[in-house]
Amino acid sequence: MSMRRTRVGPSLSRPRFFQPTFLRPSLFGIVAALIGLGAQAEFQALAFKAAMGIRKLRVFDPDPAAVAKFGINLRGSGIEVAVTDSVASAVNGADIVTTATAAKRNAVILTSDMIGPGVHINAIGGDCPGKTELDRGLLQRGRIFVEYLPQSRVEGEIQQLPVDCGITELWEVLAGKHPGRMSAAEVTIFDSVGFAIEDFSLLRYLYELTDSMSLHREIDLVPSLEDPKDLFGLVRGAEADFPRSSKVG
Repeated sequence: MSMRRTRVGPSLSRPRFFQPTFLRPSLFGIVAALIGLGAQAEFQALAFKAAMGIRKLRVFDPDPAAVAKFGINLRGSGIEVAVTDSVASAVNGADIVTTATAAKRNAVILTSDMIGPGVHINAIGGDCPGKTELDRGLLQRGRIFVEYLPQSRVEGEIQQLPVDCGITELWEVLAGKHPGRMSAAEVTIFDSVGFAIEDFSLLRYLYELTDSMSLHREIDLVPSLEDPKDLFGLVRGAEADFPRSSKVG
């Protein structure tokens, strides 16, 4: 559930921060890049396709096993995956970049010189104090949006910035109180760390949806996985346990 919830924030942000009227002309459509192919990667890739119809994705991860796992899980998804040999190669010329790395340290995955005008960045790897992915210069260059400002100042990319820097919460954009992207050249950054009420809201919705149906089974709260990076495989296996006619949607 948490994996699916995590993809919702970036999915909501993409159409608003990368509006169709601001798309740069391209013979190849929107170019998307995904950095980090761990537990969250497949969910993000499918969200790219569902939210914006993106069917071609450039990816990078230094772990060959993670790359192989990602490719296997996305077979039959309708997404064409291009594996690159570096972060710079993956993001070169990209319109949308998502970082989903796992190292719990102040890392610099993206630097300002890698990012051209008009790019939207979903930074979802930072989720605790001392864990970041973006160079401070890139943060200072872009307009930043977060889920819940007090939490993001402690756990998100903006922990690198002074408290008086201008930050907008996502709900303000969704409610029409603040614009998303304002020009074709603007760099926008969604600094997503997750927010407990998002998980609670999704859990409540799923409970109400399935309570009167035979669409659930008990599982371990903390699953035991041979590969901790392959949560998508666990979800796919659980879905296969139910007859197709019993599924919702």
